[in-house]
Amino acid sequence: MSTSPKTPKKAAKPKAVAAPKVRKQKPASGSARQSKAASAAVRQATRADATGHGAEVLDRLWAVVQARRDADPASSHSARLLGRGTAKVAQKFGEEAVECLIEAVAGNRGALVAESADVLYHLLVLWVDAGVRPDEVWGELVRREGVSGIAEKAARPRIETRKIP
Repeated sequence: MSTSPKTPKKAAKPKAVAAPKVRKQKPASGSARQSKAASAAVRQATRADATGHGAEVLDRLWAVVQARRDADPASSHSARLLGRGTAKVAQKFGEEAVECLIEAVAGNRGALVAESADVLYHLLVLWVDAGVRPDEVWGELVRREGVSGIAEKAARPRIETRKIP
């Protein structure tokens, strides 16, 4: 057996990632022009803003989902999901919520953050499907702000809920 010391392997150099090339497109006519305008609005809404946190980022994401509602389901996950109907949208939201709960119970903080983002996205898809605007939800949260949770819950009107068949 040889006992010569092993030489350490050289660390691999990280590869540079090239920025994607942007192609200029010719102006479209008719409904294709409207589709391109919607795509431009989506791109504008999805531009990363380093300071955009909280409700602002959720407002932008809601606008993206809303804009993609009538997009081609082959190119938009939001359009595909919305096209499958309310039951599927609700089912997907529930699945993501359960995954979030599993990671919370497991104490997996990183996965909890990622699953929480999935839950919020699918909640926004649910809102778009139901015609709920984020400002309606923010208004309800503002109404509840500063009120004891116990007192606020006791003061809520009873809303009849039903189980999904």
